[in-house]
Amino acid sequence: MDSSRKSPPCALVIFGASGDLTRRKLLPALRGLAEEGRLGEEVVVIGVARTAMSDEQFAEMAADAGDRPSEPWSRVLSRAHYVAGDYDDPSTYADLAKALADADATQGTAGNRLYYLALPPQLFGHVARRLGEAGLAQPAGDGFCRLVIEKPFGWDFESARSLYAEISSSFHEDQIFRIDHYLAKETVQNLLALRFATAVFEPMWNRTWIDNVQVTVAETIGVGERGESYEGTGAVRDIVQNHVLQVLSLLLMEAPASFHAEAIRDEKLKLLRAIRPLGEAGPIDQYAVRGQYARGGTREHPMPGYREEPGVDPLSSVETFVALKLEINNWRWAGVPVYVRTGKRLPERVTELALEFKQPPQLPFLPAGDRATSPDALVVRVYPDEGLSLQFSAKVPGHEFNLRQAAMEFRYATEEEGEGAEAYERVLLDALVGDATLFVRADEVGRAWRIVDPLLEAWAASREPIPLYGAASWGPREANDLLARDGRHWRLSG
Repeated sequence: MDSSRKSPPCALVIFGASGDLTRRKLLPALRGLAEEGRLGEEVVVIGVARTAMSDEQFAEMAADAGDRPSEPWSRVLSRAHYVAGDYDDPSTYADLAKALADADATQGTAGNRLYYLALPPQLFGHVARRLGEAGLAQPAGDGFCRLVIEKPFGWDFESARSLYAEISSSFHEDQIFRIDHYLAKETVQNLLALRFATAVFEPMWNRTWIDNVQVTVAETIGVGERGESYEGTGAVRDIVQNHVLQVLSLLLMEAPASFHAEAIRDEKLKLLRAIRPLGEAGPIDQYAVRGQYARGGTREHPMPGYREEPGVDPLSSVETFVALKLEINNWRWAGVPVYVRTGKRLPERVTELALEFKQPPQLPFLPAGDRATSPDALVVRVYPDEGLSLQFSAKVPGHEFNLRQAAMEFRYATEEEGEGAEAYERVLLDALVGDATLFVRADEVGRAWRIVDPLLEAWAASREPIPLYGAASWGPREANDLLARDGRHWRLSG
């Protein structure tokens, strides 16, 4: 983060202040910002939750979010306030209004408000409406008033539109900050530098040189205790509609006219509009594969199947794996397939984006048709070992002319500057200073749902049994067939 960036005076209100997200992510991120000197004396944290708690108990809970409190974090906690009450009770918002007025008067928060809804998504619209009814949704004078929400942004296009209508009855679009924390990862942000500050790659970033694009978001864990909630989600809603499509839009969009947030989000939207909705070009099974993990692993480390997890329907057809082939109908990417794969209980935990270059039509030192190495590729690794890798063919030392794959790599972990900002630190500071670049606009959310809705509808209506794959494998066989029909294969495979 820019060393000059620092929060303006503000009352940061966390709804769901006693919950898991607040404890695991928000409070440690605020602590990090405080220790970096990015939270001034005029920043006050106010927690709101149903759990009964005093100001002192809230400060003690926040102090436990990490190691022993440092002096900067202790100063922030000394100004902390807590409001206990039900999210449907008008008196909760009356108490909040008093706490905000007190922060303005005694701490100089200048009427600035940032509301962070660390709540179940079904409460987003409800709390936003209540804030509006209490007169707390619009800024006074020259101050600002912003609302931060996390995914999921709806269940499908219609529910997303309904949610936006409910929230926008109290908050304008430029006040709404929709978080996708994937966009705050250092490597994902480095896509902008790779695309638009590195001239060597720009001439090749198109259909002339790129053969295909592959995105893999693989997890080794199962759903664990999330079984009941995952039953209403699935891999498409959990990962593809938000994380994957957002990162793809950054990877493949056209150059923005400026680095202003709206210019970047305009180009992301154009890319999303160019992606053909699934099912539009032909039968769903030619473009999409779903799967569900079954019992697997090893004798020493057995893994239960999805239907054996707590809270899961024994007859569930919810997908824990999905593989897609996307088509982009624009001048730059026409004819370049984009393959996406995500799933749980896969062999590796890895997130990467790869652009495979077209191979030479003939290698004069090899027999005709021999492809001794994998295609050259530019790989963006988001997890683990965040960084970039340019993979190419090189000669194996020795008398024979044999080829192997080599790589030139850049890894953040080896940089002397140290680690980048933690994702939640960045999104919190961006929301505080009003930088919307890494947040998702309403029209982006709607278009992403338009892309995947036909797929979800087709699977909901299907009577075909969902393909199963063994835990710790790379998914169902049909996922490999998706690429094999095009004469390609997954870069990471068993």
